Amino acid sequence: MSGIRLHAPRPGWTDTANVVVIGSGVAGLTVALRCAAAGAQVTVVTKARLDDGSTRWAQGGVAAALGEGDTPAQHLDDTLVAGAGLCDEQAVRTLVTEGPAAVRRLIGTGARFDTDAETGEILLGREGGHHRRRIVHAGGDATGAEISRALVAAVRAAGIHTIEHALVLDLLKDAEGRAAGVSLHVMGEGQHDGVGAVRAPAVVLATGGMGQVFSATTNPAVSTGDGVALALRAGAEVSDLEFVQFHPTVLWVGPGAEGQLPLVSEAVRGEGAHLVDADGHRFMVGQHELAELAPRDIVAKGITRRMQETGTEHMYLDARHFGAEMWAKRFPTILAACRAHGIDPVTEPIPVAPAAHHASGGVRTDLAGRSTVPGLYACGEVACTGVHGANRLASNSLLEGLVFAERIAEDITAGLAAGDLAPGEPVPAGAEPGEPLPAPEVRHTIQRIMTEGAGVLRSAESLATAAERLAAISRAPEKPAEPGTESWEAANLLLVARVLVAAARLREETRGSHWREDRPERDEESWSRHLLVTLRPDRTLAITGTDTPAFPPVTPSSSPSSIARSSE
Repeated sequence: MSGIRLHAPRPGWTDTANVVVIGSGVAGLTVALRCAAAGAQVTVVTKARLDDGSTRWAQGGVAAALGEGDTPAQHLDDTLVAGAGLCDEQAVRTLVTEGPAAVRRLIGTGARFDTDAETGEILLGREGGHHRRRIVHAGGDATGAEISRALVAAVRAAGIHTIEHALVLDLLKDAEGRAAGVSLHVMGEGQHDGVGAVRAPAVVLATGGMGQVFSATTNPAVSTGDGVALALRAGAEVSDLEFVQFHPTVLWVGPGAEGQLPLVSEAVRGEGAHLVDADGHRFMVGQHELAELAPRDIVAKGITRRMQETGTEHMYLDARHFGAEMWAKRFPTILAACRAHGIDPVTEPIPVAPAAHHASGGVRTDLAGRSTVPGLYACGEVACTGVHGANRLASNSLLEGLVFAERIAEDITAGLAAGDLAPGEPVPAGAEPGEPLPAPEVRHTIQRIMTEGAGVLRSAESLATAAERLAAISRAPEKPAEPGTESWEAANLLLVARVLVAAARLREETRGSHWREDRPERDEESWSRHLLVTLRPDRTLAITGTDTPAFPPVTPSSSPSSIARSSE
């Protein structure tokens, strides 16, 4: 192992594979299935159970140009508009062109999407930012659960080796700096226990998001930014972490609610629900041509502004006109969640407010999913492919996971066949202890700091305060915490929080999901570019900028502009 690492015991056991996939959502399991089908020896490592990834929480569906009259070009246009000038157009074109076939292959894997009872054709919904119905869904509003079910069943049928309840720690690298596997900690009894290692020449990060860096989120408790933090410690570039999408309509369950909160899918608005204030006024009408179906950043800002104007903690989503039958058939999951919290959307408006939902940024990759560290790949929410730009278009995330997972599998299997991905010997860890660990209770402090200083509304002052408070936590504690799952997760959250705040401070404009109250305008001349962040050996951040919205190659020879540099 080389570079910065978490403080952890030395691995007590070792497995070997051709490919180790970290994560069990749509991206990770698709990579695993495609690589295994090509004859590769694959190990899947997942933080909880195999079916506990973020994918299963996805309600809306998968966006793809499958409907009559729809085209990839129209999907491209909607994605570019939502991305607010920062999408990598080549990446988006890849997504929308290869997307329809990838969805059909997912159906071939066993996913059962909603179809018309008479014709058997796939039913398509509509969500914010889309000018056409192109959202494939399952179980009404349980698309993620169905995709997860199908992929998990396929992985088990294929006999792919899995290690469950395992937190990935750090990347193993060989003497040439190539990926050589990962260290991990298995939580609880099982085939393996404690800290171990999986040696493999190809490592795929599919660890999901980092929503737990905020107090209120739609993300599960396991979404602690582990993949981004690992990549940073390994020397990889990350990008666009300042662009965190806050879903506009998360169920408001009371003042000060924290943790994972129920999502009210954008598809509810796609079917005709209205956003209203306490007086029943549709405040999004006139703010955008699509009103409630504007891109998510615009709707989240509209809700937040109206909350400020009225001095309230939430707005309302009114879908009483759906009727009981439509609610039960099209949105059974949301209906059950609302009723579990004492709200009946059939007879009353739903209280909603924005909450952290999706990270548009992550580990920077090329179109083959390769990071700037040879042998290290990333796909799904942990990656930054350039597809989402400054704001993700609704239901593009599951499609991104599918399309780029297939591309990663193709690159890995070709590399294995050509001998380019040969197993290397990991460099042993040095004698010095790893990164000092913060106390587990710091997690809640970080979440409050980020919610107050780097949430939906940001300013130079709020971000400076957040940076100072995070820096105070980062200073080596007098008594570092003992190694363990909670302290490792707290360390990961602290690192991704630092990067997010540093990038948000530098980006002195409002664009997409990054809203600076002190810089309310979009600055095309200065900021039509990405920020690239790496972690220096002294644990400070190095930040550079690209020259255009298109990402440079991931090879070390690339030399981005130095428009912004930070020693943090």
